[in-house]
Amino acid sequence: MHLAIASACAMLAFQADAQETTNSKKSASKPSNTADENNKDVIQEVTVSATRLATSLLKTPVAVSAITQENLSREGITDVRGLSGNVPNLQLSTGADSGVQISIRGVSSNNFTEIGDPAVGLHVAGLYSPRPQGALALMFDLDQVEVLRGPQGTLFGRNSTAGSINLIPAKPEFGSTYGSTVVELGNYHQRQINLIQNIAVSDNFALRATIMNVKRDGWVNQMQDFTDVNIPDHGFIGDGIPDVDQRHNSKVAKKDFYNNKNEWAARLSARLKVTPDIDWQLSYEKFQNNGAGDIGLKDCKQAAGTRFACNGGAWDLKVNVPGKIDMSIDTIRSALSWNLGPNNSIEYGFAYADQRRKQQSDDDSGYHPLGLQGLVTLPLGAEGEWGNWPVIDNSSLTLDSKYVSTVHDVQFKHRADNLQYVTGAFWMHEKNQINYAQEYLVNAPFGYPMSQYYAQPNRQIDAKAVYAQADWKFIPGWTATFGARFSQDKKDDKGGKVYGGWDTESTAYYNGLYHPGSPGTPGFRAHNSADLTNHMGAFAGPEAYGEYGPPAQNDHAQSWNKLTYRIGLMKELNNNEMIYSSLSTGYKSGGFGDKDDICAGKRCAEGPAGPQYSFFPYKPETVTNLELGYKAKLLDKRLSFSMTGFYSQYKDMQVTGDFFASKIIPESACPDWNPNCDVVTKWQTTNVGVVDIKGLEIEIDYKPWAGARIGGFFSYLDTKMRDYSSFSDNWGCGVREEYGAVPCPEMYSGSDRTLAGRRLYDITGNHLPLSPKFTLGLNFSQEIALENGYTLTPWIAVKWQDKMYFTLRNFDNAHLSDAQKAYSKVDASIKLSSPNRSWYAEAYVLNVSDTRSKNSAGDAGGFIKATWNDPRTYGIRLGFDY
Repeated sequence: MHLAIASACAMLAFQADAQETTNSKKSASKPSNTADENNKDVIQEVTVSATRLATSLLKTPVAVSAITQENLSREGITDVRGLSGNVPNLQLSTGADSGVQISIRGVSSNNFTEIGDPAVGLHVAGLYSPRPQGALALMFDLDQVEVLRGPQGTLFGRNSTAGSINLIPAKPEFGSTYGSTVVELGNYHQRQINLIQNIAVSDNFALRATIMNVKRDGWVNQMQDFTDVNIPDHGFIGDGIPDVDQRHNSKVAKKDFYNNKNEWAARLSARLKVTPDIDWQLSYEKFQNNGAGDIGLKDCKQAAGTRFACNGGAWDLKVNVPGKIDMSIDTIRSALSWNLGPNNSIEYGFAYADQRRKQQSDDDSGYHPLGLQGLVTLPLGAEGEWGNWPVIDNSSLTLDSKYVSTVHDVQFKHRADNLQYVTGAFWMHEKNQINYAQEYLVNAPFGYPMSQYYAQPNRQIDAKAVYAQADWKFIPGWTATFGARFSQDKKDDKGGKVYGGWDTESTAYYNGLYHPGSPGTPGFRAHNSADLTNHMGAFAGPEAYGEYGPPAQNDHAQSWNKLTYRIGLMKELNNNEMIYSSLSTGYKSGGFGDKDDICAGKRCAEGPAGPQYSFFPYKPETVTNLELGYKAKLLDKRLSFSMTGFYSQYKDMQVTGDFFASKIIPESACPDWNPNCDVVTKWQTTNVGVVDIKGLEIEIDYKPWAGARIGGFFSYLDTKMRDYSSFSDNWGCGVREEYGAVPCPEMYSGSDRTLAGRRLYDITGNHLPLSPKFTLGLNFSQEIALENGYTLTPWIAVKWQDKMYFTLRNFDNAHLSDAQKAYSKVDASIKLSSPNRSWYAEAYVLNVSDTRSKNSAGDAGGFIKATWNDPRTYGIRLGFDY
């Protein structure tokens, strides 16, 4: 039976990185016994902290994967985004404002704001890291990365609905003084260096210093945007003056192109054995990102054959706002452990983080609708034209931000033969400040600009929890788990103000410094770049928004409570096999948005005439997960195997989009082409539907013969939406018939006011974003002994994933698909190690076939604009240990 299981699994595609360990002194893995440690033909034991107690990976009744620093380096993974597709049912996507959207088993969050919450908890050294921008921080000098899948509603940091990622830095070691240096050079002018120095000052005091620096040119073909519209047939005459904003346009070198890398990080740690029973570690970490950020690029393959076809190469773009990021994260962490006796201990963890960021990004990528159908014609009439204007000029600007968080986590641990438990208390407090603006500088019907500026000086999040979890071996071989957590979350907005507005018929953006004239009269002209000054818009600060009228005041607070739990049962079949089951829950707190007039300055049809203000609150979301698992070491411990089946129910999913706000009394009867002109919708987060999620995850690590290693993963994921009757299908409505697709539904005109203006479409059975049905991977390495003690190790990894959608619409069309089609990726390297392993040289190629794959995509008004994974990269890596 065991041989049949092993043979079948070895033919699947798996990922050895998920469970591989290393025998070096810098490894976090702990062998189970000396005999196994000295036997190179068996799979060494891997220790994880998934239950807040150090346990064997294969005896931990949780779906968890562990990845070592060695494997991260080999695959070129420098931040959390690189884990995407390397762990079962884990996908990561590039988000706005330097955020990262992390999805585990299809559950994720795309709210990257200073008051949004991630669905996946990110932890460093077991301590919660609240802001999604923190996921961009470099991963370096780690013992390992642990990825827990499924809701984490008892032990880990803040409650989460999808899972947890825990980055575990290497600790200072008392035993010896040593160091290492790794230098890497690659294409796109890649330069990377990693330095580690461990100093054993004494038998009870050690220091560890590490630094990492990464630089790489952007792989896009970036040009400046000086678009000067010259379409005489439509009344646009070129005059030598660009029609797109030039206030921030500047020429930059390749090293500062979008999609570049310019980051460094350092960590200094001290560890003191205060007494034989008290261990204290203190560390300071600094991360600095001066890159340009990522940018959306047109999907030229889908656009081919349409009027939106690419005119140049796939990576060509024109920008008038070059990307700039200035983000720093300063973190202090403290970990104190006190052994009270052979069975009891107390641990206290503390983290203080100060994250500051400035950023500017071009949101249109220079994809202007020049020469396309439906262009407006000059001169304009008094009512303007609602067709396509020949340029799009949009940008996002973070003028400054400061996110300060403190995290406290105290635990009491008991471990005996038949009973072990953890009880604890958690407290996280954030105080966040940001000045952020969005600018849309050319808009129908007159070509006027519009903008909003969000001044949020004091947004606070307070999360507290008490928790406990116990494992009780009630009879030999059988262990029951009981855990619970009571969470209390509060969000508070003090003194926030929203300046500006989205009125496309207002000239307020000009701040009284430019007068276009009156539409429909001689001499009327909307602005060109020469008319825009530095006293207009976001860079001039809130004072430049005076023409819009007084700002909306954001003073509001709300709180939520929730009890979540975990119950489980584990059966040890023998010393090398176990099966388990568990039922667990997780929750993500509710929230609210910016204060806004629900009637958008118009006369409200219900209640007071207006204005009527709302913060657009939304409820928490929850996940309940049933899990069955099997873990084993087979074939004389040469095969490590784990398999997990699960079913989850995802309720009150938080979705951000355009939803009903109010009904108004229009100035005149609604025209036929806009029957819902009496409806105001607002961009907001709301709770919708129920999702049924089921799947299977398999991981393997196998040593078939001396020096060889085969491994990988396979995952199946089926996410099905239900009970979302208000979904509005607005995807590509302007071009769907042109592309041979089913037209968008007609706007709802029934009596239910909450559905007014929506294009209702039944998405029952549709898949969640970032949830490919199948993923699998296989890697193989072989150590080859050479003369004089040298070792040559070739390595190859193949990964494949199924089609993956990026929206709930699941729209399949050759020119307008919201999906990344199924694709594969091949990575390879060959490594030469010295006889005493004091140095090595490694040549690598990542994405050998230069596969173009997306990690996010959106409808850009007739074509798809997406963020893309890296193209083929290659280089050499030199490492020295001393």
